[in-house]
Amino acid sequence: MKSPRPNNSSKITTQIHHKFSLLIGILTRADNYERRHFLRLIYGIQSSPLAKIDVKFIVCNLTKPEQRMLVALEILRYDDIIVLNCTENMNEGKTYTYFSSLPNILKNRYDYVMKVDDDVFIRLEPLASSLEPLPRLDLYYGFVIPCNSKNPFVEYMSGMGFLLSWDLVEWISESSIPKLDLFGPEDRLVGKWLRMGNKAQNRFSNKPAMYDYPGTNGKCSHDLIPETIAVHRLKKWDQWLHVLEFFNVTKQLNKSSLYHL
Repeated sequence: MKSPRPNNSSKITTQIHHKFSLLIGILTRADNYERRHFLRLIYGIQSSPLAKIDVKFIVCNLTKPEQRMLVALEILRYDDIIVLNCTENMNEGKTYTYFSSLPNILKNRYDYVMKVDDDVFIRLEPLASSLEPLPRLDLYYGFVIPCNSKNPFVEYMSGMGFLLSWDLVEWISESSIPKLDLFGPEDRLVGKWLRMGNKAQNRFSNKPAMYDYPGTNGKCSHDLIPETIAVHRLKKWDQWLHVLEFFNVTKQLNKSSLYHL
């Protein structure tokens, strides 16, 4: 008896060979449940063939019974939250705790680690494309401050979203320089640490592709542009709606009799 023919309709799995890996840590607060669920939708429909990109939400110690229950449910369902051993804060060491903890708590290293605010929209494919030709070591990437400068060596990268190569993450976890200087604007401090340690000789400021939402922050703001990588200061739902409509994020939605839109 002849063997049955293979079913041509069977699913064929294609293995993707990524060129590099990236962890995006979105710093947020445990109570921001609605924002996390929204951002899961935003990043869950994006990907890039160039990079393996993982998006995690970064919070400090849970202090309320409802946080322990609801965040535990999120972890069970999505497994995308990292709870750091710190007291929730903005400029008192949370960013340091984030970077310095990763080498000890992650099973696998990434080529790059990014810190992002939860009021930022990042377009993953153009982000990955911009990183592909850049060095994998000693890299500091973002939106350089002051706003009117394009020189990445002038000051520091804005806290809206900046990226470090893995070797710099390891350096932060091991060096005494960051440990002795934890209080103050976290983005400015990171730039200061790297300068004091003579680190980040490879720097890249991605302007005008990274910017603040139009009209929100003077020279750091400009109109939405097609080559956008990141838009910051999305504090209101109408701002998010404007951005998502501009980039037509639902264009992959197929017509169906199941929904009347």
